[in-house]
Amino acid sequence: MAITLHLCRLPYRTDLFFSESLAGKVSLSRRKLISVRCSGDSSSSAAVESDFDAKVFRKNLTRSKNYNRRGFGHKEATLELMNREYTSDIIKTLKENGFEYTWGNVTVKLAEAYGFCWGVERAVQIAYEARKQFPDERIWITNEIIHNPTVNKRLEEMKVENIPIEEGEKQFEVVNKGDVVILPAFGAGVDEMLNLSNRDVQIVDTTCPWVSKVWNTVEKHKKGDYTSIIHGKYAHEETVATASFAGKYVIVKNMDEATYVCDYILGGELNGSSSTREAFLEKFKKALSPGFDPDRDLVKVGIANQTTMLKGETEEIGKLVEKTMMRKHGVENINDHFVSFNTICDATQVTTRCNVQAC
Repeated sequence: MAITLHLCRLPYRTDLFFSESLAGKVSLSRRKLISVRCSGDSSSSAAVESDFDAKVFRKNLTRSKNYNRRGFGHKEATLELMNREYTSDIIKTLKENGFEYTWGNVTVKLAEAYGFCWGVERAVQIAYEARKQFPDERIWITNEIIHNPTVNKRLEEMKVENIPIEEGEKQFEVVNKGDVVILPAFGAGVDEMLNLSNRDVQIVDTTCPWVSKVWNTVEKHKKGDYTSIIHGKYAHEETVATASFAGKYVIVKNMDEATYVCDYILGGELNGSSSTREAFLEKFKKALSPGFDPDRDLVKVGIANQTTMLKGETEEIGKLVEKTMMRKHGVENINDHFVSFNTICDATQVTTRCNVQAC
């Protein structure tokens, strides 16, 4: 589905830009207007002026009085409730019998690793706590907290409402001052965070720390003037959020798309079929940072990933890109043209544990 995006003007909230020095003195950053790309569905991305520091914004947001990412002190009771809701006597029987049990002529086997990974469990726990902490407030969520119909249905029963979408754009105007907004385990883009901070709402951030780790990685790429090659799905909300923290980026879904990028870098030497600049831009038109130029922006590259992608494929893509840059610029110059940090979440590599049930 094609999505139409538009630019809007949003002011900084000055209270988010106070910073305290080691001496205890408080300084205030200059208040200014910035342009952001208003959020549509998960295929949208943030586009801000080059002097906007997304990392500084998020850091100050996390220190504001309206922000919470650690829960509200009800962890034990909440986990007990979750355990009752998401386990069953069948699971108990299987675990007590070596993960295998026979009922009549049917034998059932339970995977050794199953259920929620730590990041998903934490996200659901904090969302449950939010309703307990704010029993009378209207609570919204920017996306499904995880991709699990049972969990999402349960939050609906708790009167946690999805922000409505019309013609591909989230209608944030339904959110009023004093409302509570949950950011899901996959995170939210800078544009959405900025929008919400200006609405003076209570933000409950359940973003998985592994996702935040990827954001830190693309920030490092940006600081070093490296283009981020992100292994992920361009329309997935986690990758949308990651891209909003990146500088220059191209998103590749799989090894085939990574090979296409590497072949372009080498002028067709990899597969013997050189692609034109126009063909490159057309192929990745939904997966590029604004103003992306493959001739200019693929000279220095770094690897990042959507945490739910398969570890082996991300590693293979990283190896391919590294070899490509060695071939293009020489082994002795590789550190000037390629950088890689490990951002893979190990829990997502166990298929029945996270990829199927939650992510």
